[in-house]
Amino acid sequence: MKTKNMFILFVVVAIAQAFVPLKMIYDTEKINDEGTVYKFKTQPIDPNDPFRGKYVTLRFEAENFKTTDTTWNRNEDVYVCIENDNEGYASIKEILKEKPQEGDYFKAKTVYFVSGGLRLNFPFDRYYMEESKAPQAEVAYRKYSTAENPKPAYALVAIKDGETYLKDVIVDDKPIREYVIEQQE
Repeated sequence: MKTKNMFILFVVVAIAQAFVPLKMIYDTEKINDEGTVYKFKTQPIDPNDPFRGKYVTLRFEAENFKTTDTTWNRNEDVYVCIENDNEGYASIKEILKEKPQEGDYFKAKTVYFVSGGLRLNFPFDRYYMEESKAPQAEVAYRKYSTAENPKPAYALVAIKDGETYLKDVIVDDKPIREYVIEQQE
């Protein structure tokens, strides 16, 4: 009887351990499939995190929000309401301290407030790539961004019900993985 109870306990624990990552994958896929996709203008920088591997850190133009409201605190959770500007890129419509009832939004953190502007930290600021490609992506982007009149590089981010999913980074109208391969040829 003791062996049977141990087996049942093992099965329950195994199912629970499988459920958590499967639920996370399902939620991410739902955002990817059903979320509204926005283009965030960006500039990548390439750090190395020994625990997470190689990735491209993304800095966004939209992270700097002009405001005269001085009630913002450092490291505060805020809700960023998003809309498209007249060029088709994401821009901040408004920043709220309470969760909005409608529209596309996501949760971010305030970094600091300086007279006339608020600096934010977006939750989708890392784009993971194959370890050998991340440094090459940074070099290729640096060359691209210093060329005369380059097209804006941007991140494609799906947003649904306050959740985000970084789909891709686009450089010269190509996914960054393809752009890196082309630059190596």
